[in-house]
Amino acid sequence: MRKRELERFEKLLLKKRDELLKELGLLKSSNLGTTTKEATGDHSSYSFHMADLGTDAMEREKAFMLASKSGRLLHHINEALRRIQDASYGKCITCGKNISVQRLLAVPHAHYCIECKEREETEKTKAVRKQ
Repeated sequence: MRKRELERFEKLLLKKRDELLKELGLLKSSNLGTTTKEATGDHSSYSFHMADLGTDAMEREKAFMLASKSGRLLHHINEALRRIQDASYGKCITCGKNISVQRLLAVPHAHYCIECKEREETEKTKAVRKQ
């Protein structure tokens, strides 16, 4: 991959990483960084209705799942940035072939070519069906 293309993908990955970090910061400040009592604004010793507590718990769980997913994506982006630095970016980690530019534009943190990714997905589907 040419230097100019690598710089383009590096900028794209850095932008996505910044967006994710902001999103994680918002999640932390809104739901994950507070206790249930603080999140509901409850400063009294009286309890809320069970349905309200259930809704609050569900919202906190949803925020946690989003943060977990964002954290995994952040890891993949950091790995892609590392591969740019060690000159292995754009190469499939399974077969060593070049990953198409179209795929990298769609999924800039991709580490499989489309053929290997399809094979992996097919194998996962077969394994799930066997269970």
